[in-house]
Amino acid sequence: EVQLEESGGGWVRPGGSLRLSCAASGFRLSRSDMKWVRQAPGKGEEWVGTMSFSGGTFLAQSVKGRFAISRDNAGNTLYLQMNSLKFEDTAVYHCATGRETAKGPGTQVTVSA
Repeated sequence: EVQLEESGGGWVRPGGSLRLSCAASGFRLSRSDMKWVRQAPGKGEEWVGTMSFSGGTFLAQSVKGRFAISRDNAGNTLYLQMNSLKFEDTAVYHCATGRETAKGPGTQVTVSA
């Protein structure tokens, strides 16, 4: 069974950092395009970034230069390093396969003073 589970969310002040993790089971991350998406209260889902199966990364303009995606192949875990967080980064963050055939339940990130 394919499963994804995010962790690492929490509360942080503006300018702070968090690292989100996405543990995968039932398939190998290194063989799949993976993405991070987020959903803020009252808004639709927003694409944050993608890591291709070959390791290339692509980030939304709104997070470029602040966020980074990485992967631990041995641990079958995807990461989202978030630096210089802003109020508008507050959302539930999900990891998903490239076509969203699988998606985790999400982890809440709250940026607040």
